[in-house]
Amino acid sequence: MTHSRLTNFGCVAAVAIVFVAVLTFAARAAAQPVATLLPADSEISFVSRQMGVPVTGRFTRFDAQIALDPRRPETGRVAFTISVASATIGVRETDAELPKPAWFDAAKHPSANFESTAIKALGEGRYEVAGKLAIKGVARDVVVPVALAQAGPRSIATGAFTIKRLDFGIGEGEWSDTSIVADDVQVRFKLALSGLPPP
Repeated sequence: MTHSRLTNFGCVAAVAIVFVAVLTFAARAAAQPVATLLPADSEISFVSRQMGVPVTGRFTRFDAQIALDPRRPETGRVAFTISVASATIGVRETDAELPKPAWFDAAKHPSANFESTAIKALGEGRYEVAGKLAIKGVARDVVVPVALAQAGPRSIATGAFTIKRLDFGIGEGEWSDTSIVADDVQVRFKLALSGLPPP
């Protein structure tokens, strides 16, 4: 191999090495810490009004997949899966109705799902998470405010947002009367997470 060919080969090899290094750095920079949900210390609840009286319920089974660097949230991802059959307000008769077709229809649609489409930092540990919420086969755009705080080695994410239950067909037939059960339902959450760096 001539000197010029060796020189050209060396240049190509050097460029290739630099290119691979840049790609490796970019991939590492784009990687986000993956959080682990601590279910025993987490809760997802909902508040509705029945005949004007607030009624609080909760979901006892849910999971989350969270990849997020609080300092670079725009490339993060948040997803939730909630077992709707686990909904309870603590009243046996009502709890027996919630999984039925008029309400959550758990047999046909066993889970409610949320997946983020954008995460925006607002400062001081506050974020705005936009995404799709799907319940009973209906998907709607929602924006969820989230506050993230450090509690020792854990991160605690809290927030609340309001949905229109009738948008998702929750409470059909006679229960669609909003003078009996209000259309607005507030969803509240407190999620204990491990594995995230501090905000």
